[in-house]
Amino acid sequence: MSQVLRRNAAFLVLVALAVACAAVVWFVLPHDREVKSLAIFLFKLLPFVFAAEAIARLDVELARRLHLVRILVPAAFCVFFLYFVPKIFFYLDDFPTVYYHILVLTPIVIMSLTLAYRLGGGTPGNARRIAYAMLLIMVSGLEDLAFLTVNDHTDPQWATIPDVWTWASHMTVFLGHPPTKYEAYAFIAVHVVLVILVLAAPDRWFRLGRAKGDAQAPAATQSTSV
Repeated sequence: MSQVLRRNAAFLVLVALAVACAAVVWFVLPHDREVKSLAIFLFKLLPFVFAAEAIARLDVELARRLHLVRILVPAAFCVFFLYFVPKIFFYLDDFPTVYYHILVLTPIVIMSLTLAYRLGGGTPGNARRIAYAMLLIMVSGLEDLAFLTVNDHTDPQWATIPDVWTWASHMTVFLGHPPTKYEAYAFIAVHVVLVILVLAAPDRWFRLGRAKGDAQAPAATQSTSV
């Protein structure tokens, strides 16, 4: 077996182990804040360790050819923004304060993911691409819909999707009035389409200039989108 095949096989095995351990942590072990034993503590670290080792063994050339950055980075952001953020909002007590902090934190997460990609050798065009795609996800209203659907609401106000989304001020400023449920769906759908267009658009749309650090890169590298 060639070195590349061995590395890819190791990558897939580590991904499978990370997913399996994460599933046990999330679905089997209790969601306790307190650490019950050293064994449980160490086991809960396994998904992180396996994921870190899998990332370290990722075949960058294959990922570049498949344009995986356009899928994996926005997908990672969606896990944070469309599942964990709605859960945080659902269980908190001081909603306005925490909401504001999450509102500020989210662009920092976007920039952190984009910076990590760029420092790892990503192209300027794809850095722009994933940054703007994640920003569109942030302002799309998907998180508002996720809040209503991923949580087990007991309050009658939230048990069904409201007919008017009075809280969605970022939609209100565009529409001139609080959106109805179906206007909100349309608003979300438009943004999802824009996200897909940004991620699938031709590379030339994002080549607004060559960064200084890319000027000396080999021609083959410059012509390949990471």
